[in-house]
Amino acid sequence: MNNSKVVELYDWIEETSELVQVQVDEPFLDSLAITLEALFYGDIHEDNYEGLKAQIQESLRKVNLSDYTTEDIRKAIQLAVLKGMKKATQHHHTMTPEAIALFIGYLADKLTNNMEEVRVFDLASGTANLLLIVMSHLSKPIKAFASEIDPTLLKISLLNANLQKKRVEYFHQDSLRPFLLDPVDLVVADLPVGYYPDDVQASNFELKAEKGHSYSHHLFIEQSLTYTKAGGFLIFIIPETLFESDQAEQLHRFIQQNAHIIGLLQLPDTAFTSKENKKSIFILQKKGEHTKDIKQPLLAVLPSFNNTKAMEDILTQINNWFQKEEIH
Repeated sequence: MNNSKVVELYDWIEETSELVQVQVDEPFLDSLAITLEALFYGDIHEDNYEGLKAQIQESLRKVNLSDYTTEDIRKAIQLAVLKGMKKATQHHHTMTPEAIALFIGYLADKLTNNMEEVRVFDLASGTANLLLIVMSHLSKPIKAFASEIDPTLLKISLLNANLQKKRVEYFHQDSLRPFLLDPVDLVVADLPVGYYPDDVQASNFELKAEKGHSYSHHLFIEQSLTYTKAGGFLIFIIPETLFESDQAEQLHRFIQQNAHIIGLLQLPDTAFTSKENKKSIFILQKKGEHTKDIKQPLLAVLPSFNNTKAMEDILTQINNWFQKEEIH
């Protein structure tokens, strides 16, 4: 990856998005979606933006997508999205940090090592940064699926995949409603944390709250297991307090009944702005006819991702664990 090329493309995306923003008077993320669409199609299609057309076409003459690698494109879009999310007020407009997504990609590759093809699903895809990074780590044929309810994030996600020449099938819906989807081999998700407002829909879940609103992150775990094949794997980014809440006992019991705990990896303090926001990586395998409990689950506290030596040591330990456990 060439960092100067990343900066060059990011600068173009940012300048063009700001130009769009002035013209259409929309938030930066919506303007970014228009810019990425113009970059992918080589023009602007919406009739509403007729006044923008000449300016966008002029801007497009300054950029040539073939000058950039897939990784350059991914990084530049990621930087632009991060800028937009800093300006956004919606709490769900956040992105899985790069280092964490890369680490999950590494784990996904290890878990699916014996599969000839991988069907992967992200139920909370946002701008698809996590899913697309995981896809780039899997060295075999992939069928990818993603769900996102926010139309702006979905549009950016779709264009992000198209510009990286990655094929993803998208669902624009509430991810806690039923999907027209056959079960998958692997689920990855940065779980949305909070209460789920639709008590009627929540009542269809085993993990519904006995009174009041249910936790959306609990329901996402149950929904993910519903759409995972027997023996399939799930990698979640969870709040560190997942098993300390008032509904934790119910969740623990549900997981024991339906899945094997493969591992719990505590992410470094340096990856988060405050201790309240701290998260961990939680790895499960859905129970099946030929699956069994892991004698010694993978438990670790990850060092700072910037500490190269410590990360090399922990990766060696994890590689040794995978060789010893022979997970299938």
